[in-house]
Amino acid sequence: MARDALIIVDVQKDFCPGGALAVAEGDAVVPVLNEYARWFASRSAPVLASRDWHPVNSRHFRDYGGTWPIHCVQGTAGAEFHAGLELPQGTIIVSKGMDPDEDAYSAFQARTPEGVPLAEALRQRGIERVFVGGLATDYCVKATVLDALRQGFQAVLLIDGSRGVNVRPHDSEEAIEEMVRAGADLTTRERITRS
Repeated sequence: MARDALIIVDVQKDFCPGGALAVAEGDAVVPVLNEYARWFASRSAPVLASRDWHPVNSRHFRDYGGTWPIHCVQGTAGAEFHAGLELPQGTIIVSKGMDPDEDAYSAFQARTPEGVPLAEALRQRGIERVFVGGLATDYCVKATVLDALRQGFQAVLLIDGSRGVNVRPHDSEEAIEEMVRAGADLTTRERITRS
């Protein structure tokens, strides 16, 4: 565990039922990720949580030429983490999408409050392997896992702690296949807690 970290991706109100860009059953990941977070924290492994933190005029949004409805605007209720998400004391919050000209799907495009890029923050802590879950499997989770691998980290997808948007019916399945082809491993709470 000394070289492992947990990355919780974008479990924000706007991505959960009732939000501006809701993932079907997105809130189902909350109790699962809470268990993972407790488990990692109990082993003194870093827990990081990424958040979309867009300016209101982001080109990521349909209104400004992008793909998506307005969501997770800095300082709004929709940008807050889901109320049930229990982040352990010391969780490192990393923010992404702050530049109005970038989409920033991957948590590896995020920075700590001190402005340190995620990859650098992980290396500073001696991390070699990241466990990734959150929202959404077929976008930000996938981008985070693939970037972790590109950056030289081992990556493990928490398949029970992720949900997809599924703009097309099989997007999440295809995303998981793509992550595995790229070198990611898959796990669940049952498997990880037995290791």
